[in-house]
Amino acid sequence: DTSTLDPFSTLTAREREVLQLSVQGNTCAEIAGQLFVSRRTVETQRASILRKLGIRNQHELISYAMQKGILMPKPSI
Repeated sequence: DTSTLDPFSTLTAREREVLQLSVQGNTCAEIAGQLFVSRRTVETQRASILRKLGIRNQHELISYAMQKGILMPKPSI
């Protein structure tokens, strides 16, 4: 049943990489440099991630990532 399918499982491996780098605070240009792709490619992948996850902005993306355990809160020193 696809209604119970976790939207995260629909992300490609590259989209998961872009998601991880995005929630760590990297810009599209920085992600593009790290992954050796164009900034436009990263923007397209980010748009796809947001659409697949039903997320509207970076704030929601970070909240989602923390709920999923993708992004851990920075430890306080």
